[in-house]
Amino acid sequence: MTLKHNVLLAGAAALAVALAALSPPGLAAESAGPKIADYKLANGLALVVIPDHRAPVVTHMIWYKVGAADETAGKSGLAHFLEHLMFKGTAKHPAGQFSTVVARIGGQENAFTSSDYTGYYQRVPSEQLRTVMEFEADRMTGLVLTDAVVLPERDVILEERNQRMENNPRARLGEQMDAALFLNHPYGKPIIGWRHEMEQLSRDDAIAFYKRFYGPNDAVVVIAGDIEPDAALKLAQDTYGKIKRVDGIASRQRPQEPPQVSPRSLTLADPRVEQPAVQRSYLVPSFATAKANKLSGQSEALEVLGHILGTGSNSRMYRVLVVDKHVAVSAGAYYDSSALDMAKFGFYASPGTGVTLPQLEAEADAVIAQVIDKGVTDEELERAKSRMIADAIYAQDNQASMARWYGQALMTGASVDDVRQWPDRIRAVTAQQVQDVARQWLDKKRSVTGYLIKDTTPRVEQPASVQPVKVEKRS
Repeated sequence: MTLKHNVLLAGAAALAVALAALSPPGLAAESAGPKIADYKLANGLALVVIPDHRAPVVTHMIWYKVGAADETAGKSGLAHFLEHLMFKGTAKHPAGQFSTVVARIGGQENAFTSSDYTGYYQRVPSEQLRTVMEFEADRMTGLVLTDAVVLPERDVILEERNQRMENNPRARLGEQMDAALFLNHPYGKPIIGWRHEMEQLSRDDAIAFYKRFYGPNDAVVVIAGDIEPDAALKLAQDTYGKIKRVDGIASRQRPQEPPQVSPRSLTLADPRVEQPAVQRSYLVPSFATAKANKLSGQSEALEVLGHILGTGSNSRMYRVLVVDKHVAVSAGAYYDSSALDMAKFGFYASPGTGVTLPQLEAEADAVIAQVIDKGVTDEELERAKSRMIADAIYAQDNQASMARWYGQALMTGASVDDVRQWPDRIRAVTAQQVQDVARQWLDKKRSVTGYLIKDTTPRVEQPASVQPVKVEKRS
C-alpha cells in the first residue's frame, strides 16, 4: 500500500520521482495515441478503457472518490486505514485469497491513498481480467470486518507512520508546512493521519466510512492494455454492473481557505539531518479550481512556469543557484495541478558550503523576482512546452501510467476530454501568461517557508545515580 505524499524534495532526482507520483492530469495521449473510450453504467459506475495491444496484459484500476480530505474531523488517517482493511476479505472470498490468486496468475497488485481519492489496481494477463474485476466488485460492498482483523491492522498503519514520517525529517518538515499553509482546508492534515487520532480509529469508524463512500456510483474503473472497449464494457456490466447503486453517498463538501494575508515560516531541527534545505510552498489554483473559477489557462501557465523554474539542469533555479552562483548543491521547483481544491506550487534548495539558509532563500527569491519583473524568454518557453508535450507522448508507452493519469484526472475534477486536450492547451500558453501567473500567485503572503536544519543540541544524559522507576503490571 502506498500514500500519495506531499512533495518533499532534496534534489533534481527527487523531483523526478515526486513528479512521477504526482503527475498532472494532463500528461496523456495526443490525438495520434490510443482511442480512449468512456462509459457510464446504469448504477453510476464510470468506465474508461485505453486499448494497448503491444503485450497480452492489462492494468485494471478502480478509483473511489474519497480521500483523506473527506474524513470526519478527529478521524485523520481513516481513508488510508480503510485502504488497508479492504484486503481483509469478504464472506465470499476470505482474507488473502484475492492476493493469492493475483500472485498465482503472475500478476501484481497494490493500492494508494491521497487527499482526494483512494485506488486499487492489478496488472494481470489479459485473459484474467474478469477474475480481478469479480474480486473487486465483491469487495466494493461485501467487506467483512471484525476487531480481530481491524485492531492488528491499526498497529500496522501506526508503524507505517513511524517509518514514513517520524523517521524521515524531510517528511516531517513537509507535514508541518502543509499544516501551516492550509489554514482551514483539510489538505493541511497528513494523509496517513495524526498519530494521536490514528490510535483511536476503530472497527465502527472503518465500517461507517466504507458505507458512506464505497459504491459503484462513487467509483471510476480504468482499464489499460490488451482489451477492446466493447469487451471491457461487457465485463464491467457482468461484474460491477450487478451491484446496486448506493443511496446517500455523501457529497464532498470541504471547508475552503480564507484569504491568506501573511507569510509563514518554520524551522525543523533534527539530529538526523545530513543536508540542510529550504523549501517554500505557495497556495495556487489547481486545474479544477482554475477551471471552476474561469481562470482560463492559469493552471497550464503554472505548469510551464514550474518547468521553466525548476525541472532539470536547464531550469532557472538550478542554473542560477547551482551552476552560476554556486550557492546551492541542488535546486528546483514543482507544481501539482491534480487537486480537487487548491494546489501547491513550490521550490526547494540545499545550500553549498558556507552558505546559510537565509542567504539561499534570498537568492531563490531573486530568481522568482526576475521572472515576475522580466518574464521568461521565448527560448525557455518553447523548450519547456516541447519537453512537456514530448514527455506526454512517451508516456503512452506505459499502460499503467496512462491508467493512473486518466484515473487521477477524473478524481480531481477533470474529464476525459480535458486529458485529451492537454497538449493543445500547453501549446497555447504564452510568455505573458507565464509572467502573469508568477506575479499573481508567487506572492509570499500566500506561502510557507520551511528550513530543515541539523539539531546539534547536546543530549542531556540521565545521572547514573538516578534509577528509573519500575512500574508493576497489575491485573
